[in-house]
Amino acid sequence: MATETSVCDVFPLGSRLSERGRLQVGGCDTIELAREFGTPAYVVAEDDLRARARAFLAAGRAAGHDEFHVVFASKAFPCTAVLAVFANEGLWCDVASGGELHLALRAGFSPERIVVHGNAKSEAELRMALRHRVALIVVDNFDEIDRLERLLAEGAATDRSAQPVLVRVTPGVSGDTNAKISTGQADSKFGFVIDQIDRALARMRGVAGLEVRGLHAHIGSQLLTLEPFRATAAALGKLGAFPVWDLGGGLGARYTERQPPPPTIEEYVGAVVQAAHANGLGSGQQLLLEPGRALCANAAVTLYTVESVRRNVSHWVAVDGGMSDNIRPMLYGAVIEAHVADRFHGSTLCALAGKHCESGDVLVREVLLDDPRPGDVVVTPATGAYGYAMASNYNGLPRPPVIFCRDGEARVVARRESFEDLAARDVP
Repeated sequence: MATETSVCDVFPLGSRLSERGRLQVGGCDTIELAREFGTPAYVVAEDDLRARARAFLAAGRAAGHDEFHVVFASKAFPCTAVLAVFANEGLWCDVASGGELHLALRAGFSPERIVVHGNAKSEAELRMALRHRVALIVVDNFDEIDRLERLLAEGAATDRSAQPVLVRVTPGVSGDTNAKISTGQADSKFGFVIDQIDRALARMRGVAGLEVRGLHAHIGSQLLTLEPFRATAAALGKLGAFPVWDLGGGLGARYTERQPPPPTIEEYVGAVVQAAHANGLGSGQQLLLEPGRALCANAAVTLYTVESVRRNVSHWVAVDGGMSDNIRPMLYGAVIEAHVADRFHGSTLCALAGKHCESGDVLVREVLLDDPRPGDVVVTPATGAYGYAMASNYNGLPRPPVIFCRDGEARVVARRESFEDLAARDVP
């Protein structure tokens, strides 16, 4: 008798193959999801999001840090429903624009749980942050200090108490990651280098209406070892005692079965807390971490429909999406995997291409698929981070919907765009 079987952990928690050999996510048959909602579509296992949020919070408690806060990097998946899940689970939210701040507030995050980032914050964005009196503004440069001073003098803050701020430190620590997502090196576009910190702190402390609370550092994304995080804590420890440390995010995700697993949430949080304590942060002082992809990358898959199969020098399989819904393989050289949703274990070496007018629109250069044919549903796992966030309307493609699945029930939390949406902002 056929039985259900689990799949690799690059897929959302609880994903499995049904007795019919069909991939199920959140208890929902992906073939049926494609029929009901169309493709491309982002399919999210809601329980996966919640489980990862709870794992981060539990890891902080287990590591023995009393004032530990998990701050979701909303840029990874800025969908209101995703943000609402994390707000409900007790996380904070990291935003890097006025739009992200608006979404965070709309999703249910109180201002007291929002951290505002950005290397080029506009006057309007700073006014918005001050008006709401967010938990923290992470100050990135001297021009921003000048702008904050002027806005505060003009009465931009509606709360009489001082606005808490952190100084963003560029610690000179680089992780082993793509140069486009590395941010801790000395020539980064972000933050103050070490020899500027004293001057930046003095300048900020001289601004009426600002309260310097501590230090922030974020050294990059998709980091797969723990040593860079330890080195960052050591760098901050040399800058003096502060009540708040924010060590950013960066913990990587697993994108293919062949990729070695990254550190677990528990290993990562434990190592960071231990390093923070070893470098002077007390257990009663605030420690913030800002995971993004570690919370959502593996919580989602993308569904496509095969439109054509061409056999020439390469075995090309073309689907109805591509770089407009997942730019990461083209922008970063990211390697992902793919499967036919009801024939999981393939042996035909293929190249999975998108439908865009670009030779570089290739989702997977080499992937084993089981005799792919037009009409097949293809699934790519680990698309919960920076897929929806970086989606575009290139070639006039409406952006895909986001479908939440839980206990066998599916619901649309972000609808598919229409052709009318493509022209909605045009002025006759």
